[in-house]
Amino acid sequence: MRVLMIHTYYYQLGGEDDVFAAEAALLRERGHGVAGLTFHNRDLEALPPWRQAEVALWNREAYRRVREAIQTRRPQLVHIHNTFPLASPAVVHAAKAEGVPVVMTLHNYRLLCVNALLFREGRVCEACLGRLPWRGAIYGCYRQSRAASAVVAGMLTLHRVLGTWSLVDRFIALTDFARRKFIQAGFPPEKLAVKPNFVHPDPGPGEGRRGYALYVGRLSPEKGVRTLLRAWERLGGKVPLKIVGDGPLAEEVRGAAGRLPGVEWLGRKAQEEVYALMGDAAFLVFPSEWYEGFPMVIAEALARGVPILATALGSQGSIVDHGRTGLHFRPGDLEDLAAKVEWLLAHPTELARMRKEARAEYEAKYTAARNYEQLIAIYHEILSKRP
Repeated sequence: MRVLMIHTYYYQLGGEDDVFAAEAALLRERGHGVAGLTFHNRDLEALPPWRQAEVALWNREAYRRVREAIQTRRPQLVHIHNTFPLASPAVVHAAKAEGVPVVMTLHNYRLLCVNALLFREGRVCEACLGRLPWRGAIYGCYRQSRAASAVVAGMLTLHRVLGTWSLVDRFIALTDFARRKFIQAGFPPEKLAVKPNFVHPDPGPGEGRRGYALYVGRLSPEKGVRTLLRAWERLGGKVPLKIVGDGPLAEEVRGAAGRLPGVEWLGRKAQEEVYALMGDAAFLVFPSEWYEGFPMVIAEALARGVPILATALGSQGSIVDHGRTGLHFRPGDLEDLAAKVEWLLAHPTELARMRKEARAEYEAKYTAARNYEQLIAIYHEILSKRP
């Protein structure tokens, strides 16, 4: 099978950038012809603001490049990971102009929400769900700028009017929860498949011998970092907490690590170091307070056999099976988080059982082999309907 994969890299690499690369490599490893066409948002920095807005709405150069790539590579289908903002949704029209079916992975909620998070002022926000996103422009949801938000809202509105999303043959949602949100927003259910991210190569299970709690992720408000710190203040050193990551709340985390017993901030770590920390952890804490797409850290923890304390919210609530692969707690509720930590500490037998179940969950759902089966099934279904 010949596939053209299109992706726009963010300013800082990671997240869905890694997923794009892993998925392309997965197909190549199994003998498929994969051509990559990539854009990088850092190229926007050389453009004046009016030109940045123009290309976000419709990038004529990206449209040309996609058509040229299809004519040269002759793919059987195009798989788009991210168009925002540089490539623009014009790439969908380019593929359809060449008569090639299109698959698009929905890594976040960009097609429904100006800031792609369904999160505003410290809480979940669905004000624009299923509606034109003018509220997002008024609230300045993208980069806290009404001007920038107006551009994004304009892009979303323009491509609804043009029927761009109706040109996509199949959307891939990362979880059942995300699929339901897109259906709620008016996307046709028959066009929404579910395929999660995956972890490859398999890091193998750990043993949790050092008995600490672990947080891995961006240090930002929507990630629930403040709730995490307040819960550990209440716990009073009952269990050590190691924090890996960086972000706008780094100084708050540094201060907490200096005054709270057992709390240690490790900063950024390479993937191999994160896996080592996971292997020795008793459990992972995932206190996020927004509808995550598909948190790779959760899949990685499952691969290492690490039980997860996660908010009972959105995708993370659906990935973590309460009582089997971890426990849920209420978003933003430090008391509930602390109580769940104390329960795990008081029930070592159940915690050990959760370790085995977490690893089994990975083996059943998040391996490269399983992911390949799901992806190829989606591709074949689309191609089988071609005349």
